[in-house]
Amino acid sequence: MKAIVLAEKPSVAREIARVLRCDKKGKGFFEGQRYIVTWALGHLVTLAEPHDYDNKYKEWRMQDLPMLPEKMKLKVIRETSHQFRIVTQLMKRNDIDEFIIATDAGREGELVARWILKLGGWKKNIKRLWISSQTDAAVSDGFASLKPGNAYNNLYNAAVCRAEADWIIGLNVTRALTCKFNAQLSAGRVQTPTLAMIIQRENEIKSFVPVDYWTIDADFGDYFAQWRGRDGNSRIFNQEKAQQILDKIKGKSGKIIEVKTQDKLEPPPLAYDLTELQRDGNRRFGFSAKKTLSVLQELYERHKIVTYPRTDSRYITTDMVPTLSKRLQSISTGPYTALIQPLLKTKLNTTKRFVNDAGVSDHHAIIPTEQPVNLASLAPDERRLYDLIVRRFITVLYPPYRYDQTTIVTEIEGERFYAKGSVVKEMGWRVVSTPPVQSKETGDEDALPEQRLTELKQGTTKTVKNCKMKKAKTLPPPRYTEATLLTAMESPGKFIEDEELRESIKQGGLGTPATRAEIIEKLLNTFYIERHGKELVPTSKGFQLIGLAPAELRSPELTAQWELRLSQISKGKEESRSFMEDIRQNAIKLIDSIKVDTSEYKHDNLTKKKCPMCNSFMLAVKGKEGDMLICSDRSCGHQMVEQDDFRLYDHHKKNRKEAHMSKHLIDRFSDNKKKAATLGDLFDKALGDKK
Repeated sequence: MKAIVLAEKPSVAREIARVLRCDKKGKGFFEGQRYIVTWALGHLVTLAEPHDYDNKYKEWRMQDLPMLPEKMKLKVIRETSHQFRIVTQLMKRNDIDEFIIATDAGREGELVARWILKLGGWKKNIKRLWISSQTDAAVSDGFASLKPGNAYNNLYNAAVCRAEADWIIGLNVTRALTCKFNAQLSAGRVQTPTLAMIIQRENEIKSFVPVDYWTIDADFGDYFAQWRGRDGNSRIFNQEKAQQILDKIKGKSGKIIEVKTQDKLEPPPLAYDLTELQRDGNRRFGFSAKKTLSVLQELYERHKIVTYPRTDSRYITTDMVPTLSKRLQSISTGPYTALIQPLLKTKLNTTKRFVNDAGVSDHHAIIPTEQPVNLASLAPDERRLYDLIVRRFITVLYPPYRYDQTTIVTEIEGERFYAKGSVVKEMGWRVVSTPPVQSKETGDEDALPEQRLTELKQGTTKTVKNCKMKKAKTLPPPRYTEATLLTAMESPGKFIEDEELRESIKQGGLGTPATRAEIIEKLLNTFYIERHGKELVPTSKGFQLIGLAPAELRSPELTAQWELRLSQISKGKEESRSFMEDIRQNAIKLIDSIKVDTSEYKHDNLTKKKCPMCNSFMLAVKGKEGDMLICSDRSCGHQMVEQDDFRLYDHHKKNRKEAHMSKHLIDRFSDNKKKAATLGDLFDKALGDKK
């Protein structure tokens, strides 16, 4: 008898098949003596759409809401139905007695496989492959220690609850907002609070009133120092007071009243999880969160040189410690050789900053695998991201950065001036990498600048050689970049008052490491926010949506409540039935609040150009490919790069010959028969005009 092995992607299936020696290639699968390896194409099965329950839902009408099916149905995704048929045909073979789930080892990967099994009617034995890297050794070891499928039943239950709850809340609220305000509006329990954070920051910036302040620097010849008040603040918000201090100390002498030297130790930064890597990818290279994940998937699946990407842990487990030397040897090439040699000569320094069993749930930190790397085979972006991962891995194993920090306090005429300098004792991990990039939000604007200090003693008399007063203005909080937004999504606790919920969201945040990039892209694609360089700026549509969406959806508390309960379900500590009943009641309440809302939505980006599909006026928006026009009629939804189709039509009216040649352009609308037919009519009209 044989076992079916279901991977999530063809590329992963191909590699598993090679390791398991499934050499016979079939249509949609690989077969060997013991295993048949096949694949999903992401999800093959999804929740049924509203109109699958009742034809009346084909039209969006407020009176039909809320939509609350008694039992949620599943359906095969049409675009990938051919692969679903292949998998289910394999499941029906008489020589098959076992199904091995080898999809991504996480909540969503479990859902991918279980829905296929459910709709395919599988009744036989189920096993689970749970691995964190795609190397040959990891796959072989994983198949040697397969887990029983029912060990992950609770994880599956939590995944189903998450999917069904998002359907009930997301689809109902989106339809209600769209029908109520006659505009293409959408809302969800993750995207809406994320947008709300961006809006809140923009409001803080708009309402910010800059205030002038002054600082005073004094030059003592062999060092310079900065004035500080008794409260430690260097800013003086009264120009007259600042001038008085300046006049009082000019050319005067004072004494060093304190010389304080401290032995400082700076431990290495933690290893990467997905969110931290996405932050660094954005800060250092300008990568979007989506691009970082895409490049990381290539390093994981195709090159097999890093471990599982979609992780929220920055630690490894104790049982992995024996593999560290081999991992170091596998990356000991090119610029890393000299950095790794000292580590291989001594016992590795594996402290709790890296090895922490309690800090690992489904997957450990992103680190190199034991697969030897060929740097020349990597594309430029892959090379850059891999360099971050490798250097961070080496960094964690290096000793702390040690230095002596000296602070000098000089008093002149009762005013105190502070200076700070450092002497490095041991470079430690800073030999490998520079400190993580500080954002404007986490940086300390009042920090004393570092300088090289000579040996100075308390009681020494010092004379002010020169002093100056500097004027500056307070700055508004910076706009979110993808890096800082990811941080806010990961730790939105400051937006939550309830202490238990604040603690629960620390474990998960808004969305998951794997979905945060998708949420940001969705906000961009629905024109709620725009990219201005690295900054994320809300649009008028985004501002209006936050004003119209139910208050409950605007706060991270809803997600915190969900994640707390989903975590309990995944641990078998809560019944999914009670969770889903609460979701249904919540949907009723949200829809009722939208129905009684008396607000209005205004298209303030309406142009005078008309849609070639339905003749409605077009809306001007900024898309990925530049300025775009989208139809204001939500039932049409036609989109195009600004003026391109109009120019195309005008051109064809003038040149009949080129109209013939360009008719193949209709193919680009082949996914929408209405648009293709309408554009075809335009071309035919252009031809007719010349007859």
